[in-house]
Amino acid sequence: MILLHVARRFHYEIDSLRAGDVHGWTINREVAEAYESNYLSGSAIAIRPVAYPVGAKDNLYSNELVVVRDILAELDGVVAWGGDFKTPKESHFEIALKPSHPRVKGVARKILGWNDGPGNHGAGATDAFDPKRLTVSRPFTQRTS
Repeated sequence: MILLHVARRFHYEIDSLRAGDVHGWTINREVAEAYESNYLSGSAIAIRPVAYPVGAKDNLYSNELVVVRDILAELDGVVAWGGDFKTPKESHFEIALKPSHPRVKGVARKILGWNDGPGNHGAGATDAFDPKRLTVSRPFTQRTS
């Protein structure tokens, strides 16, 4: 559900996703970087991995990068972005904490609340450029793994 939220925000705020744009769980054990093994457990997704392959960086426009940083902040550090990794993969998003971590559970409850609520929160209803949100997302601009 958390990674689905990432994909939804990407779709609504960066660019519309089409069939085949999101890759998730796989049995393919061939990986270019160790973090890609997270696809095997279903704890990572790649959004347009052909457009944003391992090693390529600076492929997002500055306004798209603001949205990515806002997503990371909104999810309280539960999700890590491959664009911040030593060997980047800007299509990669992964759960950064163990499933039992309290922040994972808290973020999941928050997203469930948005999904059950009247529609004024969550994917498609946020403004990543709101000054308050920009302040909150600023600490997520220099993260690396």
